[in-house]
Amino acid sequence: MALPFQNVYIHRKVAETSSKPCMVCLKSSTSVLITSCQKDFFYICPVHLSDRGFATAMVDEAAEAEKKKKEEMDKELEKIKKEYEEKMKRKEEKKKDKDKDKDKDKGKEKAKDTESPDKEKPEDEKPKVEKAVEVPSFSEYQLHRNFFNIRLDKYREKQIAKRNMERLKNPLYFPAVPKDGPV
Repeated sequence: MALPFQNVYIHRKVAETSSKPCMVCLKSSTSVLITSCQKDFFYICPVHLSDRGFATAMVDEAAEAEKKKKEEMDKELEKIKKEYEEKMKRKEEKKKDKDKDKDKDKGKEKAKDTESPDKEKPEDEKPKVEKAVEVPSFSEYQLHRNFFNIRLDKYREKQIAKRNMERLKNPLYFPAVPKDGPV
């Protein structure tokens, strides 16, 4: 027997106002897993998505390659920024050296007073960049066998209920009233 849909679910987010209970824990959730053919969907907490006993993330090789490329570009950018900052420091030091020569005539004390705030200022102005640890998020998941069978059973129950409602709406489904009198 052919399955009505494949065991490949796509992770989507919905608005806070559209949140519904999680299939597992019944807490309000904005994460939805939906099949690519859109025959089945359910709300799930992001915590359950990371659970190995519930679903397995399907790694998209193209997305992984793109992510690695982006990381390499970020590293290259950081390297270039550091080189630029070093060049700017050297340039400022040369400029200060020239200023020192001019200040020697005016007085040594003034030169020391003007140098110390300048040296502290660039260090204070530098923003400290801390990289946050990113939780890997995948877009496609494959449910484990037991959970997928539960989803299939629910889908089949919905289809049976739909057919039964259509039958109840059809007046020909019920038997006709006897036209002959009692014998």
